[in-house]
Amino acid sequence: MAAKILIVDDEVRHGEVLEAALAERGFEATSTNTVAKALTYCTSHAVDLVLSDLRMPGQGGSDLLKALKEQQPELPVIIMTAYATVRGAVDLVKDGAFDYVAKPLDLDDVVATMARALRLKAVESENARLRSELEGRYRFDNLVGDSPAFRDVLRQVTEVAPSRASVLLLGESGTGKELVARAIHYNSPRRDLPFVAVNCAAIPETLIESELFGHVKGAFTGATGAREGRFAAADHGTLFLDEIADMPLPVQAKVLRALQEQSFEPVGSSKSVSVDVRIIAATHKDLQKEIAAGTFRMDLYYRLAVFPISLPPLRERTDDIVLLANHFLAAAARDMGKRIKGLTPEAQAMLTRYRWPGNVRELQNCMERAAIVARGDLVGEGDLLLFEATGDAAAMPHTLDGDLDGELARIEREFVLKALKDNGGVQARAAEKLGITERSLWHRIKKLGIKIDKVAGAGDG
Repeated sequence: MAAKILIVDDEVRHGEVLEAALAERGFEATSTNTVAKALTYCTSHAVDLVLSDLRMPGQGGSDLLKALKEQQPELPVIIMTAYATVRGAVDLVKDGAFDYVAKPLDLDDVVATMARALRLKAVESENARLRSELEGRYRFDNLVGDSPAFRDVLRQVTEVAPSRASVLLLGESGTGKELVARAIHYNSPRRDLPFVAVNCAAIPETLIESELFGHVKGAFTGATGAREGRFAAADHGTLFLDEIADMPLPVQAKVLRALQEQSFEPVGSSKSVSVDVRIIAATHKDLQKEIAAGTFRMDLYYRLAVFPISLPPLRERTDDIVLLANHFLAAAARDMGKRIKGLTPEAQAMLTRYRWPGNVRELQNCMERAAIVARGDLVGEGDLLLFEATGDAAAMPHTLDGDLDGELARIEREFVLKALKDNGGVQARAAEKLGITERSLWHRIKKLGIKIDKVAGAGDG
């Protein structure tokens, strides 16, 4: 779609010539000869860029820029000026004009300057759209739940969000700790600044210090250039340290110092870097046990746990299960372009009876799969893939006192293996059966160490 350009020049003939020249270059150009007419036009028409002369009788380019910055601050303005008045144009750039072009005009220079302005406008518009989408996604009213346990979480999130206090989120895997962390950020004064998430368990011990604090060129073998760390990337925003209990002790010491002093040294550097970062940390482990075992620093715990929030497992939020299921089902159906009204009473009862070892994350995955396989406008029992539905209900513990992540990995492995075997090792069909993408299935196969050449036979590697 052609960009819409408004030319403002008191020399009517000059404006018309430029209008025609820009039209030949693929722009949709219109010209006018006064500031008043330009402002009226911008009010009633969509305009992507304004190209204005600096000096005109009465009101000039500076008056137009000032008015547009008040009315449409996102609209780029380029000033046309004779060489004798370049200084005035430079002052206008300081006041918010995108750039200036000198008269007599070089059309290639004009078009190149316009292209830069339009690219920047497009990037800013996309960033604003994404920011609005993120803020909408993490509004408090999108944290779904009406159970007393979850209402208590919402109350705490509402209390702590406006502050700069460190927050420690505690809860089993899949309870929505990152969702809550993002909700805190996007409802805080830092909402327009970076939210940087780091999964401490997913980064090798040898790399985590560099990942968090960056490094200088030559700091270690393979450091061919300087690299900014996550603390610096989150400056003035929020840094989310997920699975903080898996952070190595030496790195915990450096994180503690960074929190206390709001400064750190990149790996291989003796120069301190100052930052203003709010920390939200999360873990599914019992940090008191980790402290007793000597694997987590007590002083770091107290620095992080200024405002601890415990997220209840889904089995303790029975009243929320159907609410959440309908929420996830509606989102999945909308993304797939399917018309699904909801769940049958039998399906609702089945979901409520289930223990949800994978918590909210497992429920979301279950609803996404159900939306794929559902043939009617209601999801029934046959559309739900649950652990208990495999016939191993007796093996499902009512309390999970062991390794939850290990148990979930075992369940996931069984599901993937069964889907692959049922479909002769064909990943596309297995992925469809599981209700996930083929790429997602490939990542799971790699993570779980499944050998495809043995799947259709007796072994699984």
